[in-house]
Amino acid sequence: MRILGIDPGSRITGYGVVTKEGNRLIHVDNGAIFTDSAKDFPSRLKRIYGSLSEIIETYRPDAVAVENIFFSNNVQSALKLGQARGAAIVAGVNAGLDVFEYTALQVKQAVVGNGKAAKQQVQQMIKVLLNLPEIAQEDASDALAVAICHAHSVTVKRLTNTIPATSIPRGRR
Repeated sequence: MRILGIDPGSRITGYGVVTKEGNRLIHVDNGAIFTDSAKDFPSRLKRIYGSLSEIIETYRPDAVAVENIFFSNNVQSALKLGQARGAAIVAGVNAGLDVFEYTALQVKQAVVGNGKAAKQQVQQMIKVLLNLPEIAQEDASDALAVAICHAHSVTVKRLTNTIPATSIPRGRR
């Protein structure tokens, strides 16, 4: 199973692609989509959507996992983040993929074993789990963590029969 993890942001959207083969996780690619903050916001959303659509076309994931919104004191920032998440979700849905959402707490729990782990702990664990030569860019590392969270969650959901077997892709499209 190939998974595209996404850490959405209105200025920087991280992405990470991993393949799960049995119990092994294999790093495929990761990076960040930088939007020009000087441009109007709809143009930034278009860039996020377009770039993620290209990544989906290139790597042909079986599923997309997106980090859920965290709560913020700044309403404007939360709204922009929500719109960036929407662009990411639509890119996955338009490609015919199942899209799954995970909270930061779930992601940290799946990767480090502690839902309150520090960002540096998560980044270091991603490096170790995927045998990366160096710690990935911050947003890309977060996206890889979301993909790993989904890889672990699918296994648990299969074992507990909380996800129908038909909704779990068996091969690349």
